[in-house]
Amino acid sequence: MADSAGVKQLLHVGCGTKTIDNLPAFFQSGWRETRLDINPDVAPDIVASLTDLSAVESGGYDAVWSSHNVEHVFHHEATEVCRAFRRVLRGGGFAVITCPDLRTAMEIGAKKGLDATIYDSPIGPITPRDMLFGHQRSIARGNTYMAHRNGFDLTSLRDVLVAAGFQRTFGVRVQYDLWFIAGDFAGTDAARTQLGEILERTV
Repeated sequence: MADSAGVKQLLHVGCGTKTIDNLPAFFQSGWRETRLDINPDVAPDIVASLTDLSAVESGGYDAVWSSHNVEHVFHHEATEVCRAFRRVLRGGGFAVITCPDLRTAMEIGAKKGLDATIYDSPIGPITPRDMLFGHQRSIARGNTYMAHRNGFDLTSLRDVLVAAGFQRTFGVRVQYDLWFIAGDFAGTDAARTQLGEILERTV
């Protein structure tokens, strides 16, 4: 629900360093971002772990944006994390989640090797090993927050979201990542349309 100025509330979990590039274009106008991260060095609005969102008010947000976070918690924790995403959403709100597609990582790793460059990112070349276990160069420099404890393909992430209580989910592979939307949509077509609009303005 937008405020009197027409601005909606976005919870950006695992926000990292504050920069407009960390938000999809869809959320860059008409949304007020609340930044949450476990790392106090990035100066988030809320310092918290994904596994403990108790500091976040229930029903306070129109959307949750989670980019490359859910792979950093253990598999048995993932459902509770997504259940917390659902708790903080207002009626009609939705969560958008993106993370590495492990099926793609495994296929490329088996064909070209775990340390083959898949693509170049702002933090350097990304390999199947990075997608599976976390960005190795960052971890070697001491940023252990980058380590992965879990991973997903389309089926397994959908199952987590359903177990978390979301009524509708829709997910796609985009290049080397999964993109999912989850919320109380009227139907799958509505979820697909909303995710399509977000992707059209982002990738």
